[in-house]
Amino acid sequence: MKILVTGGSGFLGRNLIERLAADGHEISCLDRFEAPFLADFGVRMFKGDIYERVLVEEAVSGQDVIIHMACTVIPKTSNDDPYFDVMSNVGGAIRLLDASVANKVRKFVFISSGGTVYGSSVKTPIVEDSPNNPDCSYGITKLAIEKYLRLYRKVKGLSTCSLRLANPYGEHQRYRSTQGVVPVFCYKAIMGEPVEIWGDGNVRRDFVYIGDVVEAIVKSVSTVEAEGEINIGGGCATSLNHLLDAIGRSLGCSVDRCYLPSRIFDVPVNYLDIGKAKRLLGWTPQTGIDEGLRRTIAWIRSDLSAK
Repeated sequence: MKILVTGGSGFLGRNLIERLAADGHEISCLDRFEAPFLADFGVRMFKGDIYERVLVEEAVSGQDVIIHMACTVIPKTSNDDPYFDVMSNVGGAIRLLDASVANKVRKFVFISSGGTVYGSSVKTPIVEDSPNNPDCSYGITKLAIEKYLRLYRKVKGLSTCSLRLANPYGEHQRYRSTQGVVPVFCYKAIMGEPVEIWGDGNVRRDFVYIGDVVEAIVKSVSTVEAEGEINIGGGCATSLNHLLDAIGRSLGCSVDRCYLPSRIFDVPVNYLDIGKAKRLLGWTPQTGIDEGLRRTIAWIRSDLSAK
């Protein structure tokens, strides 16, 4: 198949494109950044933003599948300029949807966020029809795009699917960053630096290994029944203390911790119900937290030694 991946130069895109190339697909990428690895997989590059009409129309032309994961903001900064967030992300998604309809694209898969579209006041495990009360502009725009996918599926006949991801982690994720608890914790532990934790470390979150996420995306592309919103998570909640214990086991040492005062907005527990993914996609996560951390740590060490 001919597959266009938007935002393919990042962590998730790197892992997804490697898998799609191994499966023999013809891949194109629409992104503001041109990563060196794209050339290794013979990816056709369209450099620019998803809200550029002419560029989007050119990139979508002739494609069988669109996997849309490009985003111009992150949750932490999205409230700084909600207008730009809406115009670039929601507007860009509509550009892609219009071009997909015009080019008779077979499937449109949107990578959404299970961590932000629901908001904080939700019973766990969180099912797809739980209330949607996002706490930031990032989550609001993700939810708005999901609604447009529903509209285009109903009115235009475009097959669409929104995958609501938990917290993916694994190889090729930035570890010198303020985002991504797992790689940051792993990096600090490797370097012998103390890990800072807000609260007592008993906050529990949903972590899912990147290889399992990629498998879910691949299944959503090939499964006709995969439409609507689908949670993709690890199937359980892991506390930050347990996460650090597991990192320590992988490294063969204890991890120094610095506990800071708790924050009022930190929800005690948050994880997704993945029953729908099991039913529609025949998908379940195959990589437990210990094995996923072992692979992540091995990659970080390899990356550090190469620099």
